[in-house]
Amino acid sequence: QVQVVESGGGLVQPGGSLRLSCVVSGGIFGSWTMFWYRQSPGKERELVAAITSTGGSTNYADSMKGRVTISRDNAKNTVYLQMNSLKPEDTAVYYCNAVGHGANYWGKGTLVTVSS
Repeated sequence: QVQVVESGGGLVQPGGSLRLSCVVSGGIFGSWTMFWYRQSPGKERELVAAITSTGGSTNYADSMKGRVTISRDNAKNTVYLQMNSLKPEDTAVYYCNAVGHGANYWGKGTLVTVSS
């Protein structure tokens, strides 16, 4: 059984940084493309960043490009999202998503609140 667990969210002041982590267990982590999504209250879930199975290619949403970096450590079954220069509009629940071999797994999310 595959489990996806996010961590690292919390309260941060505008301009601050956070690093989110997502650990995937129960499957072959190194074969999956990994995504970070976010959902703010009253809004649809939106893609933040993506990284291929080997980490050789990444993609970012325009709204966060230049402020976030997605990375992965296949030896630790973990994908990261480093977020810098955070803004109040970045407040959201951030979700990790693992996709591959016809399967699609989601975590329960971690809440990021950007406020002074």
